[in-house]
Amino acid sequence: MLARVRSDLIVLSDVLAAAQRLTGVVQVTPLEPSRAVSELVGVRTLLKCEHLQRTGSFKMRGAYNRIAQLSDDERARGVACASAGNHAQGVALSAQLLGVKATVFMPAGAPLPKVEATRAYGAEVVLSGEGFDDAFDAAQKWVADNGAVFVHPFDHPDIIAGQGTLGLEILDQVPDAGTIVVPMGGGGLISGVAAAAKARRPDVRVVGVEAAAAAAFPASLEAGHPVTLEAVATIADGIAVKTPGELTLAHVRAYVDEVVTVSDEAIARAVLLLVERAKQVVEPSGAAGLAAVLSGAATLVGPVVVLLCGGNVDPLLLMRIISSGMVEEGRYLTLRTRLADRPGALSRLLGLLAGVGGNVVAVEHHRHGTRLGLQEVEVALEIETRGPAHIDEVLAVLAGDGYPVRRD
Repeated sequence: MLARVRSDLIVLSDVLAAAQRLTGVVQVTPLEPSRAVSELVGVRTLLKCEHLQRTGSFKMRGAYNRIAQLSDDERARGVACASAGNHAQGVALSAQLLGVKATVFMPAGAPLPKVEATRAYGAEVVLSGEGFDDAFDAAQKWVADNGAVFVHPFDHPDIIAGQGTLGLEILDQVPDAGTIVVPMGGGGLISGVAAAAKARRPDVRVVGVEAAAAAAFPASLEAGHPVTLEAVATIADGIAVKTPGELTLAHVRAYVDEVVTVSDEAIARAVLLLVERAKQVVEPSGAAGLAAVLSGAATLVGPVVVLLCGGNVDPLLLMRIISSGMVEEGRYLTLRTRLADRPGALSRLLGLLAGVGGNVVAVEHHRHGTRLGLQEVEVALEIETRGPAHIDEVLAVLAGDGYPVRRD
C-alpha cells in the first residue's frame, strides 16, 4: 500500500516539535508485554496502554498541539469541535490548560460519562443530532456564525503531528518492534503514528484496523479519494466515522502497510480478554487493534505492539460487551426448552443442569404459547458455562434426557 510521499504530509520535525510542546502536559503511557495474547497468537505481543492517558485517550496529544499554536487573536475567539467523546475531552482539557474558551458539539446519544467529563474540563457542551456527522455539521455552522477556531478531530497537520508522538514513544519503548497495530476511524491517529514510525524505522509494519460496519478506508483507498459510507453501526463509537479526511487518506496511502476490518463480536471478545487477562478496562474502539490480532485479520511480524487508544466506556455498555464476549467465547448459553406442567418438573431440569456443572443464572417460566401443549410449559434459561466443549456437553445431556432445545 506504500505510495509516493506527497509534499503536504507531516515530517519527523513536525512530530518532534509536537513532542516538545507536549512535554509535561501528557504522560508517557506504559507499554506492557502480554503473555496471554502472545500465547494465543504465537507472536510476542505488547500492549501500549494509551487508554491510561489524561482524559482516557490519545486525543489530547493532537488537540493540545493544535490549540497551543493558535495566535492570540485566534485564542481570543475560542475554539470549537465535534466529537463522540474522546476528542471532546482532549479539546476541553487542552483549552482549559491554555486559557481558551471551548464549545464542544456531541451527538445527543453520546455516552453520559464522556459528556459529563467534557463539561468537568470546563467546556460548554452542545448536544446535537444522532451521530458524529450531525454534531460535525452543527459545529461547522456555529463556527461560521461565531468566528471560533474549529479543531478538527483528525484532518489537520497539527492534530496528526500530535498523535504522531505516540509513534515515537512506541519505538523508544520497543526499538525492535516489527508491527504496530492501530485502531482507525477518521485516520488522524494512524496517520501520525505511521508517519513518525516510518521516519524512524522504514521497515516497521503499520496495520490499521476499522470496525467492519464503519470501514470507510478500504473503498476510499481503492477510489483514490474519500468515500462516504451511507451509514455506520458499531459498538466502537470512537471509530464510527463515515468519511475519512483528505489529509489522513493521503498519509494512510503513503505510510500504512495494511488496513483490515473486524466485527463487533471480535471487538467484544477483545474487550473481555483485556478485562479478564490483562486487568485493563478499554473501550470498544480502543480494543479494535487487539481484535484484529486475536482474530488473525492482520499479517504480523513480531514483536507486535497493539495500541489500546481509549478507555472511556459507559459502564452499561461495558456490561453488555462483557456478556456478548462471554457468549462468543462459549462462556454463556441461552436456550429454551419445554417440560411437563406439573410439580417438580422444573426442579428436575435444574438438577440435571447442576449435575453437568451448568450454573443457571436466570430462569423464565411461560405457560402460554401457540406451540405449547395444554400440559406443557416453556422455560428460558441463561447458563454460565466453561467453554464450547462444556456447552456441547450440556446440550447432549438435555437431548439425552428428552428435552427439546432451541438456542437463542
